[in-house]
Amino acid sequence: MPKSRILVIDDEAAIRDSLKMTLEYEGYEFVGAATGQEGLALAEREAPDLVLLDVKMPGMDGLEVLDRLRAMSETLPVVVISGHGTISTAVDATKKGAFDFIEKPFASERVLVSLRNALDQRQLRDENKSLKRAVEVRHQMIGESPALRQVMAAIGRAAPTNATVLITGESGVGKELIARTIHRNSLRSRDRFVQVNCAAIPEDLIESELFGHEKGSFTGATEKQVGKFEQADRGTIFLDEIGDMSAKTQAKVLRVLQEGEVERLGSARTIKVDVRVIAATNKNLEEEIERGSFREDLYFRLAVIPIHVPPLRERPEDVPLLVRHYIDYFSRENNVRPKRITQAALEGLQRYRWKGNIRELRNTVERMIIMTSGDSIDVADLPDIVRSPGAAAAPRPSSDNEAAKGGTLREFKDNAERAFLVAKLRENGWNISKTAEVIDTPRSNLYKKLEQYQISQESDG
Repeated sequence: MPKSRILVIDDEAAIRDSLKMTLEYEGYEFVGAATGQEGLALAEREAPDLVLLDVKMPGMDGLEVLDRLRAMSETLPVVVISGHGTISTAVDATKKGAFDFIEKPFASERVLVSLRNALDQRQLRDENKSLKRAVEVRHQMIGESPALRQVMAAIGRAAPTNATVLITGESGVGKELIARTIHRNSLRSRDRFVQVNCAAIPEDLIESELFGHEKGSFTGATEKQVGKFEQADRGTIFLDEIGDMSAKTQAKVLRVLQEGEVERLGSARTIKVDVRVIAATNKNLEEEIERGSFREDLYFRLAVIPIHVPPLRERPEDVPLLVRHYIDYFSRENNVRPKRITQAALEGLQRYRWKGNIRELRNTVERMIIMTSGDSIDVADLPDIVRSPGAAAAPRPSSDNEAAKGGTLREFKDNAERAFLVAKLRENGWNISKTAEVIDTPRSNLYKKLEQYQISQESDG
């Protein structure tokens, strides 16, 4: 079991030193702060499991700190200690959410008993939430197709192990859901699941985000930061869209996988971490290796257990089950009577190719639940692009002027968007990252558009 981290906020150095000795002797990790402001900063950065908080402190007093701690986290247990204990102070602290109130001078055993009780209660609460989340996750993995059964079988084999997992598949197929399912069914389920979207973090910040940094290690580093790998110690880290990671960061991730240690920016000290890595990408990493943009040795380290998630268009038999699931779900969410759906509408949804996969299907069902006026969803209630799948194929004009020749508004919009993207890619030498920056869209979204409109340098360059 990992050590519980206890944050002590008390302006008396002697009290902090005494508690440090007691807590570390009992196997806890100690973090100390001399002021309320310092304590709040540490609470946000160090993610303690419990706070021991003094009431009377210069500047911000303990009850105000308690209010702010509650605003940060409703589940973080706080034990209040005071040398000026009164019934009214104890009542105020309890009303504000303190787990316990202890008067100074206190016996070490009194503190330890309160601390153990608070941590036990939090663990029970966390376990209850984990069970509820696990049930939700299981309910969301809807489908009985052979392809999905293969994925579920792979999850079942991978979950109890500590092996790294590489999940591949198009955007919207549910790669994050699979990663969370693996974690929830693993021996690490009581510890943290830390998610990092590698494509969403700027390249100059991702190393600091993953590995942390020391105060003053670079311009703007005003405080120490614990990296995601440290936060995930004894748990699982999910590196989403790992195909977008820079070569420099890839090398450092490889070191974590090989050596089990990280080094914060600005520090020469290595920190041992016990982390299970699950990665995901919508790219073909073998092709990226051929291009020289992804390390082959990192690929082999990640793909110990590869899980490929097939797109929804390859398992149309799952569509009716997903549609009915989301009709029930969004009817409850929007407080409306569940609508029934006609067989013709279901067949229309099955025929559609769902380039956005389950995410697109989910959004489509939610829109129909809200926008359909009657009690039944029929073909006429389907979105235009679903009713007219030919429009979704996005005909490819041979010149920009042909964008205006589409017979429908949808065709015109698709043709115009395709022509715009091709023009911008040509302007930027087919550099995906630069083009995404110029048109102000995430790289992942641009990749999705390239696939949707079948744009490539070979055919459109």
